[in-house]
Amino acid sequence: MKAHILATTAIAFALAGCSTIEEGAVNSADTAAAESAIPEATGYFARPSSLPFHAPDFTQIDDSDYKPAFEQAMAIHSAEIEAIKNNPEPPTFENTIVALETSGRMLGRVATVFYALTGANTNDTLDAVQAEIGPKLSQHSDAITLDPVLFQRVKAVYDNRAAMTMTPEDAKLLEETYDQMVHAGALLDPAQKEQVKAINSRLSELTTEFSQKVRQATVDGALVVDSRAQLAGLSDADIEAAAKLATERGLDGKYVIALQNTTQQPLLPELEDRATREALFMNSYHRADRGGENDTRTLLAEIAGLRAQKAALFGQPDWASYVMYDRMAKNPKTALDFMEQMVPALAATQRREAALLNEQIRAEGGDFDVRPWDWYRYAEKVRKAKYDIDENAVKPYFELTSVLENGVFYAANKLYGLSFEQRTDLPVYHPDVTTYTVFDADGSELGIFYFDPFQRPSKRGGAWMSNFVDQSHLYGTKPVIYNVLNIPKAADGEPQLVSFDNVNTLFHEFGHALHGFFADQKYASLSGTATARDFVEYPSQVNELWATYPEVLRNYAKHYETGETIPAELVEKIEAAAKFNQGYDFGEVVEAALLDMKWHALSAEEAAAIDTPEEVDAFERSALEELGLEVDLVPPRYRSTYFNHIFSSPAGYSAGYYSYLWTEMLDRDSRQWFLDNGGLTRANGDHYRKTVLSRGGTMDYFEMFENFAGRQPDVTPMLEARGLLGGEAEAEPTTSDGPLPPETTED
Repeated sequence: MKAHILATTAIAFALAGCSTIEEGAVNSADTAAAESAIPEATGYFARPSSLPFHAPDFTQIDDSDYKPAFEQAMAIHSAEIEAIKNNPEPPTFENTIVALETSGRMLGRVATVFYALTGANTNDTLDAVQAEIGPKLSQHSDAITLDPVLFQRVKAVYDNRAAMTMTPEDAKLLEETYDQMVHAGALLDPAQKEQVKAINSRLSELTTEFSQKVRQATVDGALVVDSRAQLAGLSDADIEAAAKLATERGLDGKYVIALQNTTQQPLLPELEDRATREALFMNSYHRADRGGENDTRTLLAEIAGLRAQKAALFGQPDWASYVMYDRMAKNPKTALDFMEQMVPALAATQRREAALLNEQIRAEGGDFDVRPWDWYRYAEKVRKAKYDIDENAVKPYFELTSVLENGVFYAANKLYGLSFEQRTDLPVYHPDVTTYTVFDADGSELGIFYFDPFQRPSKRGGAWMSNFVDQSHLYGTKPVIYNVLNIPKAADGEPQLVSFDNVNTLFHEFGHALHGFFADQKYASLSGTATARDFVEYPSQVNELWATYPEVLRNYAKHYETGETIPAELVEKIEAAAKFNQGYDFGEVVEAALLDMKWHALSAEEAAAIDTPEEVDAFERSALEELGLEVDLVPPRYRSTYFNHIFSSPAGYSAGYYSYLWTEMLDRDSRQWFLDNGGLTRANGDHYRKTVLSRGGTMDYFEMFENFAGRQPDVTPMLEARGLLGGEAEAEPTTSDGPLPPETTED
């Protein structure tokens, strides 16, 4: 989700909406005279890139460029704001609201490139710049949003809105600008504003530190084993990759399994040695709570406390109430009621599934009860017995390039008429990145797509989408979009096969990309994925439907050696198997979402009482136990200590992780609409593009959904799919793959 230019959350991208302006593209008689007082920009970021679509030219950017570019860009932006404040003309929509929208051009260009790299290909130099520049950006944003003179100009336009003639998008921009300044503290008294500034600056420092510590803790938490025998059950390719990683780390003769961002780890089901499974799981679970320099517990406690203090300054009882003002769900109670209605049936499913797995363990002669590090191994055994399916038998049909080009791109062509042409002329930030020109149905160029699929130490965990360039009719710019994933890279000479989970991730993240490519807005800050946190995951989840749609599957799921199309019976088994293991797959996400809400439902007094590592552990434990779920068997998808979604930026997904569940409700209802109306057709795709994907953040979300489906959203399809409706809650669990965090649409 892109932030509006005045947003105080997600400071890294607060000005990204202005990153793509053409020099001279916006002219105003009211601002032209003031421009002479604005410092002249210099260096690479002084003007839009000369490459196609203004894509960044990484060959012209050095790590040492970012700090001075940020500092110069903030100075220029401050001068632009002064020009708006000092305009002698009465405040108007153009000379105040549009002028704010079009300010900060250089700062946006710097920020979009810099934060793309710190997420996907960072290094010590970039980390140091991020740690230093984060608080400065926070202070810079506060200086704008809390400026009383500027706010009076905005308020004057806002108060006169009934007498103005505006387009709906103009009206939305005015509303967003006013609301975000109020939300930032424009109506607070001077002393309160100073407190907000101090809190914001400290949060920027802490959340940057949290992100960096989690990334390093994840790298350091990799499991090191001494012998190949300890890795029994893994494929030769996985063992070779572990040996290669050990060599890269100076551990010749050993084997290293890198951690991924979630609590569960993808290789656990295949590991035969129980001690190795437990060690890998424990390294993941305790990656950031073992003391030492990468322990995050005191950091996150201070973050939670500061957020609660800030909410109190605004008269709100807790952080969740403060941040949810612009969400589709509107308030914490709506989100909590939505989630808690699922807990009783989910708890029963977890207990039932644990008993089933214990039966499997006993049948194999085991004398232990299932633990989290055992769960997926024995669930896979039960799945295979029930559905006769083996992940290693499935992977050969999912070769990465085929999944992308013959699957993801093919579905986009059938639905929306898009076509794709790989490019070799655009510089990239890492050799693993590939680029494509995206063409619309009429043959016109729609934008540029960057694809960065592989896991590496310089990349944070998860998968996400964001923009290098935003679509804007005001600037005449088209979108330049990137997808980042964390797929383990195959050994040299081996085919790049992926799991079906990774197949879903590709379709999911490209759903975000489609949301960005189909943007059709005048203003960049309302364009594409610039939507509410609990709406932005909806289009990406809908796009997962096509991963298993028969026509699409037949086109991309071909054996990498024989070219044989995936057999129909194997597809049936995949779909049936996807409806198994509900208790864990859904449970870990619900637990993470509720844990997020528990942290952010604390009052300032309650949060202040949690200030030691031991108290953090105790609060997390009690918060999870209160849910009534089997948390010892099914831990949350992210523990507090490595919950990047909620603690690695000043606001991020805080009090918002429920969004993956909320948008799944919208997703499941929409999937049913597609299937009821003929499935993969241009008519359906064009209708969805017109009513949802092209609307950005310009209208009410319930209205947007009703324009698409002809009615308000219905939770029934989600409850049915999750096996949580009526008697089905006691039947065999059903599930789809768990929500996939984007991160920028991280998600």
